[in-house]
Amino acid sequence: MRPPSPRNLLAAILVLASLALLVLSLSGFLTALQGTAMRPVAAAQEWIAVRATALRNLLAAPGDVVSLRQQNAELQSEVARLQREVVTLREQAAEAEILGGLLNYARSQPDNRYLAANVIGRDVSPYLRSIWVGSGTDDGVARGMPVVTERGLVGRIVEAFPTAARVQLITDPQSAVNVRLQDSRADGVTVAQANGELWMDQISQGIDVAPGELVLTSGLGGGYPPDILVGQVSSVRTRDFELFQQAVLQPGVDFEDLEIVLIITSFQPLPVEAGGS
Repeated sequence: MRPPSPRNLLAAILVLASLALLVLSLSGFLTALQGTAMRPVAAAQEWIAVRATALRNLLAAPGDVVSLRQQNAELQSEVARLQREVVTLREQAAEAEILGGLLNYARSQPDNRYLAANVIGRDVSPYLRSIWVGSGTDDGVARGMPVVTERGLVGRIVEAFPTAARVQLITDPQSAVNVRLQDSRADGVTVAQANGELWMDQISQGIDVAPGELVLTSGLGGGYPPDILVGQVSSVRTRDFELFQQAVLQPGVDFEDLEIVLIITSFQPLPVEAGGS
């Protein structure tokens, strides 16, 4: 009988070893050994995976930067658009509030006809106090027409052109308005000072003038309709040796905050000189 060859013997040994390992695995004896053997393998796989991810991110970074910049630019553009919309909505709300006040005033004076006009400019000369409005003779605006807001008298048209007109404010030194104290019914005339203050002059010394009393247009002289609010008395100047007393007025209108005004187009002023009332 021929002895087995080394190759056949090795094969037999491997088969027996495989069967033995299979039996041990099925019996659970190799579980702890497998866990111990897998630890370095798992650590090596994790190390390789981390480096591979970092390398992939590095290679993809330029494209990501371009994409992020584009997204950032788009977001900035959207923010700018929303900011413009907010500004527009605020302006519309402010304009609606102004127009609402003017409409209420016009409804309270149904005998007059009004034309709303935007303020488009101001005279910068220290000797003139006037504004420019964006309505003119093409809209029926004429010289001498009074200009008001819901807060009171602004002035009147002194120059009219096809698409614009100049309004002389009642605080202009060349302006004079015949007025009346609401409670005492005493008449007087407004006198604008160089510093912008508005006074009521030619008040009889026998009249008791109290701070806070309202001052209205009297209608005398034909320059303005009667009963338009001009302002209220803030203080009184009285001297015994003078024939008249004076009252310092707080105008009803804030002349630095005019945006839209009403022109009384139905009023026909008497032909008086510019600056008269």
